[in-house]
Amino acid sequence: MRATVVVPTYNEVDNIERVIRGVLAAAPQVQILVVDDGSPDGTAEKVQSLAAELGHVSLLRRTEKSGLGNAYRVGLRKAIDDGAEICVQMDADLSHDPAVLPALLANVEHGADLAIGSRYVPGGRTLNWPRKRRTLSRWGNRYAAGVLGLAVNDATAGYRAYSAEALERMHFETVKAEGYGFQVEMTYRLVSAGGKIVEFPISFQDRTEGQSKMSGSIIHEALLMVVKLWVNDFRGRRRRRAEGR
Repeated sequence: MRATVVVPTYNEVDNIERVIRGVLAAAPQVQILVVDDGSPDGTAEKVQSLAAELGHVSLLRRTEKSGLGNAYRVGLRKAIDDGAEICVQMDADLSHDPAVLPALLANVEHGADLAIGSRYVPGGRTLNWPRKRRTLSRWGNRYAAGVLGLAVNDATAGYRAYSAEALERMHFETVKAEGYGFQVEMTYRLVSAGGKIVEFPISFQDRTEGQSKMSGSIIHEALLMVVKLWVNDFRGRRRRRAEGR
């Protein structure tokens, strides 16, 4: 099955070459689509150079920073339009090990609608995270799963592979969240659409180069988004009961 790895970037010139070479070493048959939001550090130029050297790499160059969710929506749409049957989401900060990519692809090829590279299943772990961030991540996932009824341990995970058919079925382009909430909303959409989800254990490595995009506003957006999804779901269930369905 044809697979495209979508990698959003903003100021990742220190990491992007290692990411691209690592992906192609692990899965030489995949295509890589880098969605760059106007990085002033030369990330896009580095990608263009690697594309000319290696092939299998394309660049979607944008003029300004528009958010993680927006970058993925645009990138996934282009990947599918270009023929991808599997679409992979992957960070550009070296936190996602390319060696795991074949396993994620294999899970989708064997029937999963979504394969999540999970930190919170047996065998999964986080490396070099301070205790506060590890606790926030774990309890944030438990909060999202509990409120929304998700049988998923790592709904905020950013390393994941979708079947293109499942993305279309869940109407991914109408997902509204931008930061980490984007991953939760995408998971919720797929669960609501009856999708099959598999979690595969990964070792998540915190970035060593560049600046983290994590912020208080991103966390707040994710927490608020979970509440909004629950409210919308509750109203939908009440409406269906009132209509006798």
